Amino acid sequence: MAKVKVTALIEEITAAFLEENGLELYNVEFLKEGRDWFLRVYIDKKQGQEEEYVSTDDCEKVSRFLSEELDRLDPIEQNYYLEVSSPGLDRALLKDSDYERFAGRLVDLSLYKAVDGSKAYQGILVGLVDDKIVIKDEKEKEMQFDRAQVAKTRLAVVF
Repeated sequence: MAKVKVTALIEEITAAFLEENGLELYNVEFLKEGRDWFLRVYIDKKQGQEEEYVSTDDCEKVSRFLSEELDRLDPIEQNYYLEVSSPGLDRALLKDSDYERFAGRLVDLSLYKAVDGSKAYQGILVGLVDDKIVIKDEKEKEMQFDRAQVAKTRLAVVF
């Protein structure tokens, strides 16, 4: 089964179940690593929930539900390992809504090509404006990067 179809299928199968449990689908990966296939499903708390982070109980509940549904439907030909987890503290910002949700948080940006001699930047996320990722550095200087030049935007983890 094609990766796109698997992603769409997981979205369809889980939509109502995740909604009932105050969760949302963050990302789906269906990929081959070595000889093995992995179906990785990342879940997140719905925006506005009191609890901000996904628990192991949440992952277990979704894993059981999804495992039963996939066994019943049997849509994937090859053998695979099902993994359900949270996106983590250093989550990548993937959707436009992620840039809105995490505005005001510290982020790490990785660029495909160096700008001013650097491929890595850190700053407070202002947001996504006209398809540009806008951050402020420690001196409150605003920097804008075309979305196409940004390899990855992640929440920074500070201890």
